[in-house]
Amino acid sequence: MPADTAGARLLLTLISISNMEHQHHQHGQAAVPPAKAHEHGKQAPPAGGHADHAAHHDHSAMIGDFLRRFWVCLALTVPVVFISPMFQHAVGYSFDFPGRNWVSFALGTIIFIYGGKPFLTGLLDELRRRSPGMMTLIGVAISVAYLYSTAVVFRLVAGMDFYWELATLIVIMLLGHWLEMKSVAGASKALEMIVKMLPAEAHMYHGEMLHDMRVDELKIGDLVLVKPGEKIPVDGTVTEGESLVDESMLTGESVPVKKSPGSKIIAGALNGEGSLKATVDKVGKESYLNKVITMVQEAQAAKSQTQLLADRAARWLTFISIGVGVTTLAVWLAKGQGLAFALERMVTVMVTACPHALGVAIPLVVAISTAMSARRGLLIRNRTAFESARKITAMVFDKTGTLTEGKFGVSRVEPLDGARSADDLLALTAALEQHSEHPIAKGIVRAANEKYLALPAISNFSSITGKGIQGDVSGKKINVVSPGYLLEKDIAQPKNAVGNAAETVVFVLENEKLVGFIALADQIRPDAKTAVEDLKKQGIKVFMATGDNERVGKAVAEALGLDGYYAEVLPHEKVDIVKSLQKKGEFVAMTGDGVNDAPALAQADVGIAVGSGTDIAAETADIILTESRPSDVLGLVNFGKATYRKMVQNLLWATGYNVFAIPLAAGVLYPTFTLSPALGAVLMALSTVVVALNAQLLKSALQK
Repeated sequence: MPADTAGARLLLTLISISNMEHQHHQHGQAAVPPAKAHEHGKQAPPAGGHADHAAHHDHSAMIGDFLRRFWVCLALTVPVVFISPMFQHAVGYSFDFPGRNWVSFALGTIIFIYGGKPFLTGLLDELRRRSPGMMTLIGVAISVAYLYSTAVVFRLVAGMDFYWELATLIVIMLLGHWLEMKSVAGASKALEMIVKMLPAEAHMYHGEMLHDMRVDELKIGDLVLVKPGEKIPVDGTVTEGESLVDESMLTGESVPVKKSPGSKIIAGALNGEGSLKATVDKVGKESYLNKVITMVQEAQAAKSQTQLLADRAARWLTFISIGVGVTTLAVWLAKGQGLAFALERMVTVMVTACPHALGVAIPLVVAISTAMSARRGLLIRNRTAFESARKITAMVFDKTGTLTEGKFGVSRVEPLDGARSADDLLALTAALEQHSEHPIAKGIVRAANEKYLALPAISNFSSITGKGIQGDVSGKKINVVSPGYLLEKDIAQPKNAVGNAAETVVFVLENEKLVGFIALADQIRPDAKTAVEDLKKQGIKVFMATGDNERVGKAVAEALGLDGYYAEVLPHEKVDIVKSLQKKGEFVAMTGDGVNDAPALAQADVGIAVGSGTDIAAETADIILTESRPSDVLGLVNFGKATYRKMVQNLLWATGYNVFAIPLAAGVLYPTFTLSPALGAVLMALSTVVVALNAQLLKSALQK
């Protein structure tokens, strides 16, 4: 690319990337409006209380502040660049007017103070912490450029001003830091969504009267009523009533759990068709969901300490540029050169070392890889984790909704009397089951509907408590029952009805005679086995952690050929599994879809949520698989490798030119060759263009 188009292409690239990221930012807004989130925070604040909620809004405000500063400074930069003699000379046009220097000074001052404030503040903070890095390098570069340019305008030194260099540097750095901050902005959204699962109010008994009370005002020992279809408001113990409770999004158990007097219930679970009275056992921070919140907070805080490659590169570049710049000034003064010449050499060094390319080296790759990955069903929320996908050595899958479909499906229909076909048996059973809301019933009805079967008419439908259902069809009594009913009636189970631990079997009786059975299972996703095999070929160990029982966990693990499995685990135990693997030196990825997976997703080196799961899992994870395909995990690993390679290449491009340019800027070939500040600025801009072009090559790499 010709040098005379570098500045214009740079601005166009910045605007394009900013627009794409701005659209993505709007699209990815949390589903919880700020007002609503605040209300829920008041009803049941996370472990950290209002301070955490306020900190989240402070962080969001900071991101918005960087974006506002970017747009304001970009608007002011356009005229600064347009009237700059250096830019005019490079592009090949002429435009001048009386007072041009003063206009440049005025606009440059506004950009320096308003746009440069975050970096100057960061410079002071890094110096106080004795940890110079990107902020120090940017702060020094923009300060030198501004002070030197101002000295030129006021004719304190002879030379050409660098206001256009100052302006573009600040604009690029504001954009780069906004992209970086936005990539980690979703951490506390997960906590707000978990809180949102809790009902705002509970039905509390005062004597025999019911009153609606705020959940956070309940006390241990209070008696509450949970109506059919409501979310359970507290952790407690059932004292009266029976119902099936869906705890799948909390514990990972795929089958609704029967609750009766003495059973424990968990806040956030969904009650079924029965009413439950329960006493409050835990409130506030002791509740199950708030413990989940605490674990997510702790794991996310630990992961946020990850050091980025760009920070390390910036630190070394800071030391080198400041050291060489000061040395250059001192050496030329010692050799008897005038202050103007020595100062020009130092400024040239500082301008040449300005981290324009370094500032966009990573964000450009991130913007491209994010867009390309999204087209392949991978939504990247944490770029550091995405880069790190190449290092995964152990993959832990949740079962329900991740490796399996998360819902019961008919796996076998077995007529036994020879008088009817499998479709006839399925239609007969579905005719009764369509009157039930049990997940098994729904699975049978769904299977019949998928085959477009005509269901016979039934009459005298009734439930057999704890055993099944019954009704009359064409004058015959039909029962659809559990194995317990057969045992009670001393009816032998067919041999082919037992043995598959992953299946749940219901039996069909006609006038108390066994005529067939239907087996159902939480069906394994079609591509799960292929995904496991491909991951193992890459040397990645594959494990499963599930809240389901031991026999189901073992059956699924054997069917998929896993390296190991953990059954009947709770959220804190999933975290322990991840920590245990990490202590053994494994780089662990966790894939899940439920609230019960959220702490483990946060603890893992790479957290992956499948798109069919809860918003909470998605907001806690680093990467989201939109199509819920386990095989996409392999694509994630390959994408991560390609993206990391391109980032390293860009960092080398962004800093490599300094190896040649800085010595020339310092004047090592003087008087044979002297690198002017203008040429140093052009070289810096060209390095940025090279980085931008190299980032574009990532598209072809990710399309392979």
